[in-house]
Formats: sequence, C-alpha cells, structure tokens
Amino acid sequence: MRRIDVVVLLFLKEREREIGREKDIGREGEMKRESNNNMTLPCNSVITRSVWSYNLESEFELIRSVIALYSFISMDTEFPGVVFQSHPAFRQPQNNYAVMKANVDNMHLIQVGLILSDSNGNLPTFGTSNRFIWEFNFCEFDVTQHPHAPHSIALLQRQGMDFEKNRKFGVSSVRFAELMMFSGLLCNNNIQWITFHGAYDFGYMVKILSQRFFYMQPFLPTNLCDFLQLVKFFFGYRVYDVKHLIKFCPNLHGGLDKVSDSLGLDNSGRRSHHAGSDSLVTLHVFNKIKTLYFHTEFNLPKHAGVLYGLEIIVAN
Repeated sequence: MRRIDVVVLLFLKEREREIGREKDIGREGEMKRESNNNMTLPCNSVITRSVWSYNLESEFELIRSVIALYSFISMDTEFPGVVFQSHPAFRQPQNNYAVMKANVDNMHLIQVGLILSDSNGNLPTFGTSNRFIWEFNFCEFDVTQHPHAPHSIALLQRQGMDFEKNRKFGVSSVRFAELMMFSGLLCNNNIQWITFHGAYDFGYMVKILSQRFFYMQPFLPTNLCDFLQLVKFFFGYRVYDVKHLIKFCPNLHGGLDKVSDSLGLDNSGRRSHHAGSDSLVTLHVFNKIKTLYFHTEFNLPKHAGVLYGLEIIVAN
C-alpha cells in the first residue's frame, strides 16, 4: 500500500499555509447569529464545543495547542444508520467488513465527537473552571436525497439533530480531513484512540482521509486487511475498541449505556446519540475497565488494534 511520503506531506503543508482562514465575513456573521447556541450548557463543568464551518479552523488551532498534553483521544461518529444488513449466519470478520464497507461507501458522516484526555482522564480547561470536548457537524448529508435508515434519522431528530442546519452551516469533510492531518491527532505514535464498537467510526474516518490524501474514489478498500492497515497508518497501533475489551471483563455486555450503567458511572448529563456526549461516556467506560480489569502495563496493549466484529490481527 502506498504511503504518504515526505514530498506529499510538504506539498500539503504548503497548501495548508496557502488556504489559511478562508472565511466570508458576512456569511460568518450570519452563521454566528444562527449558531448562538453552539455551546451547550455546562453539565458537571463539561462544555461541548460545537464546530461548524465558521469556527472549524479556530477549533483545530485550540486542539493543536494542547495535543501534546492530551494523548488519549476518544471518538464517536453519528451517521445515517445501516441500510445494508448482514445475515446472522455470516457474521465473520470478512463478511462484517463487506457489509460495513457497503454502508460507509454509500452514506455520509453527520457528526464526529472528539475527546482529548490525559492518562488520568483530565480534559482540557484552557485556563477556565470548565472542561471542554468537541463535536464536529458535517454538511454533506442531505436527508431528502441520500440513503439512510429512516428509524435512525427519526432517532437523531428526536435527540435534537437539525439536518437543515448541518446542510447550511456544517463542516466540509475534505477540509476536516486536511485539518485533521495537521492537528497532531494523526500519524502520531504518542496518541491512543478509544472507541466503542468502532468499526464504523474508523470506516467513515478512513474514507474521508484516504479520499483526500491518497486521492482514492470515496470507497473503502475491498480487502479487510488493507482497511486495517489504513487504520494503523492514520491512527497508529494503539487503537482500543471498548466493545472488544469488555469481552474480557466479567459480567459486562451490551451497548454503551448498558455497560456504563453496569459500571455505576454517572450519566445524568448525557445527550444520547450526540457524538460528543457518546465519546465522553466511552472515555469514562474505558478508564473504569482499565482500572478494574487491565491492571498491568501488558494487559491492555495486547488488545490494541482489534476492532469489534473485525477481529483480524494485521502484521506491522
């Protein structure tokens, strides 16, 4: 598989400088008025920084400014559901990947949640009394035209998702991919990534990143091993899927909320099916099971790079 070499990275870095802050001042003002509520109210001093096209670059500047201090990244995505289903009799890694690929290839991201944390679970404060997490809203999905699972869309709408607002003010996935590459989040051996049932999360992220940096068509690789190599290339070797980890934790099973409840975690301020909130719960679950069930420095790393449902170990 072709890797991004130094020449390409230098070219992209130069383009990063040239693009700069491409903002239309009038449109920015309109979006700011529309998005006055883009910061959710504090809950237990955690504030969600909602990211739209007008503040995308400034929020990535904030992330770049603290990434060296926060090397644990919890991620969740929201997308238009699953339209291609697998048969229960064929739920093996290759078949699971084929179904995931079919869904990701044909649909668009809606939200990405990113939580930056240090090894003790502390979040960035930027010198305030609050802690901050990020929720990126994307513009590509059009509920009137693009494939989606109606029940998934209805669920997101009940949880407050405004698809029209995303279309008008959301982030371009191309620009998001560019800024991700230069944020310090990717191709960084110091970073550890945490997800819950993360195959689709990494599927959508690999899709937009490889489309931008490998100039591929907007499709995932045909082969599961090639996909996992791309996950390793962009996200490194320390990728943890909590859904896989709980298989080794007695009496833990089910979805994110059930696992969190079983661990006795307080989710009173949770905004279910919002990428930022789900990412935060995933981080809390990861930290709890790490303390309870993965006591030594060797217990956790042996599960790195394994995604639930795609349990194939690829060579370094």
